[in-house]
Amino acid sequence: MVFLLLDLQRATHATLHRLTTELADLKLTPSELNALANLARHPAGACTVSELGAAAGTRPTTLTSILDRLEQRGLVSRGPHQRDRRTVVVRLTAPGTTVATRVLAAMADLERRALATLPPDAAGDAAAVLHALTEAAT
Repeated sequence: MVFLLLDLQRATHATLHRLTTELADLKLTPSELNALANLARHPAGACTVSELGAAAGTRPTTLTSILDRLEQRGLVSRGPHQRDRRTVVVRLTAPGTTVATRVLAAMADLERRALATLPPDAAGDAAAVLHALTEAAT
């Protein structure tokens, strides 16, 4: 047995440690970095809370406290959806966009360095494995 999950957990811990160290001046938790990065990947830096939760792999109650902290810092705003007022939309603010851009750049740089010595198709293979693990767990 390979135990990819143990390797994945170790890699996740190491990469989050590296990112929080590189971005220490932002004073953001790994969960906050994750939320900002996932929000930045949505068109116009906006999506529903449920879409963000699914993208970030975060439970709604956990995401609410993450968003509370990000909103207090002026990095995101929340408001009603234009067509469905029961749905909450989260948006990056201008400062949030600046921070999220920096977070994505740090992630891209770490990923680029990690994949530099691997064959070109390795990233696609890894993404397929991660997707399969996510699907099996949900």
